[in-house]
Amino acid sequence: MQELYIDTPRELTDLCHRLRGSSWLALDTEFIREKTYYPRLCLLQIASDELVACVDPLVLQNLDELFDIIHDPAVLKVFHAGRQDLEIFYYLGKELPRPVFDTQIAAALLGYGDQIGYGALVKKMLGVDLAKAHSRTDWSLRPLEPEQVHYAADDVRYLRELYQKQQQALAKLGRLEWLANDFAVLVDPHTYRNSAIEAWRRVRGHQRLGGAQLVVLQAVAAWREELARQLDKPRKWLLRDEVLLELARHQPREHQALGKIRGLETGTRRRYGSEILALIRKARELPSEQWPSAGTRVRLSAGQESMVDVMMGLVRLVAKNNRISPASLTTRKELERLVVGESNTPVMQGWRAELCGNKLRAFLEGRISLHMEQGRLVATGVSDIT
Repeated sequence: MQELYIDTPRELTDLCHRLRGSSWLALDTEFIREKTYYPRLCLLQIASDELVACVDPLVLQNLDELFDIIHDPAVLKVFHAGRQDLEIFYYLGKELPRPVFDTQIAAALLGYGDQIGYGALVKKMLGVDLAKAHSRTDWSLRPLEPEQVHYAADDVRYLRELYQKQQQALAKLGRLEWLANDFAVLVDPHTYRNSAIEAWRRVRGHQRLGGAQLVVLQAVAAWREELARQLDKPRKWLLRDEVLLELARHQPREHQALGKIRGLETGTRRRYGSEILALIRKARELPSEQWPSAGTRVRLSAGQESMVDVMMGLVRLVAKNNRISPASLTTRKELERLVVGESNTPVMQGWRAELCGNKLRAFLEGRISLHMEQGRLVATGVSDIT
């Protein structure tokens, strides 16, 4: 397979000419976002049947010709763990390339574990050991060494073989259509829209707050999100999560009290102190019915806890029979929600419902029972527990 490095308009035009008509393309990106809110695309890797190319977006000012091919709905785009790559396409133009196929998602249905890495999957499925020497490369630095380019090219070099093998295996198992919902989520713009008003839910530790504390957290987290976007700076450069939690707990009302907030830097207090105090004051004035809720923790009776234990056994049985990991199907927290009557959980949607969720529902309705037989867990009441 020919390996190319594309950093001139003429080379890009030639590449696009060679890519047109492809039924599929393997894609990956290298980016940095340590100093920005938005990810900065530093390298775009692309592979077809005959070539693998690394396109340099830091040198090339216009990639529209290539993006037209990538966004062609007649071309399947193959990714591995493609959510971050697709996020970049979303931020670049608010358009997401479709249709897509994600080899990490497909791997979970084929028994390779939940969220397996690309290198591990290439090793398991193709027997190839990928180099790891440049995993910490700063892809914004130029020039790139030939070894770095080759390393980056490896990220798409083997995607074709992974895709083809997975497609054949899934078709044999009758599971190709099961991936449709997961892939639809990947190309749904809502997946990549970080709502400022919901930013408080992404603050680590918010579950320990309640009541008026949460409404203050919601206000300062939304403000931080909007400011980070505006300045294109990382959220933590403005206010770290721990500081947001301290502000929500103590709710200072004047500058002197603000100065006692642990972790709040002097420069930040001077620049944004008045604004933060106004946010807290305004949040506290909201009526309690408008306060957000982190959701109440599911509290189960002893009997319900036992039901969850048995359901976990059913999940493990289904996972074993289908040679996939239980974590790929569901979690104990999801099962707790099912026991108390909630049904809007991942295990009750898409392929997980087909494989496991419908059986869990049958168990809760008394149509499936579990018992031990010669030291093995056995399910009765259905003709096919696989």
